[in-house]
Amino acid sequence: MDIFVMLVWAIIFLILIVKFFQSIRLVSTQTAHIVERLGKYHKTLDAGFHALIPFADKVTYQQDLREEAIDVPPQDCFTGDEVKVSVDGVIYISIMDPVKASYGIVDYRYAAVQLAQTTTRSVIGTLDLDRTFEERDVISAKVVEVLDSAGLIWGIRVHRYEIKNISPPHTVRNAMEKQVNAERERRAILATSEGDKQSRISRSLGLRAELINRSEGEKQKRINEAEGKAVEIKSIATATAEAINKISAVVSTPGGSDAMKLQVKDRYLSVLGSLEHSKIILPANIVTFTGWMDNLALDEESGENSK
Repeated sequence: MDIFVMLVWAIIFLILIVKFFQSIRLVSTQTAHIVERLGKYHKTLDAGFHALIPFADKVTYQQDLREEAIDVPPQDCFTGDEVKVSVDGVIYISIMDPVKASYGIVDYRYAAVQLAQTTTRSVIGTLDLDRTFEERDVISAKVVEVLDSAGLIWGIRVHRYEIKNISPPHTVRNAMEKQVNAERERRAILATSEGDKQSRISRSLGLRAELINRSEGEKQKRINEAEGKAVEIKSIATATAEAINKISAVVSTPGGSDAMKLQVKDRYLSVLGSLEHSKIILPANIVTFTGWMDNLALDEESGENSK
């Protein structure tokens, strides 16, 4: 009997010792402990040393205040054009109010994941397949907005939501690859045609400039030749006029008429000598050289004798 009583007292002592050590709490940085006294919320223990009342105080929840990344499992969503895609992501959250995170919801992590999935499905349902790949920021912003509204009650803050993958079915992926290849081929054909167009334009402009330059050169050549001929004709006319004036001056001097006749006779005989082997028609009285010379009226007196 005595042994039994001693054993009971020993157990009670051990329980007291355990409860005493449990009443001493060392809380680390970025951690919050929720204390209940007699089953009712009493206070929140911050970082540091704390002593509790044994049997009356109890640490019910221990909350980590650091930012946490939570995976959102893949889920099937239907786009606005009725294409099924698989979407997954990551939520980055942290606890702002440990009391609300402990008593406001049973499991804020699970609730945040579920709310992120439902919001993602609703947003993707308003977008076509092509836009879902372009509007990731819109989807993320909408999920963060909804989670922040709920986080006021849950005592959490959603920093960001990132979509990791948007995976359409294999048939859709094959069709998208064909579409991308067709678009690339279209761009290649368009680039080739544009290059050929520019090449043709450049060649035609070059040919046009060449023809213009040639015509301008031909025009300038003809102008220069015409001006040269005009100068030549003018020079010849000027020289001829001067020669006539000089001849008339010489003829009007004493003995000038006889000298002129002698020079003409000499020219006449020279020309006849050069026509020795030529077939030409001459007057019948070619031998009457004196009569020919008399017909040349070099002055008024000779003209009157010829008459």
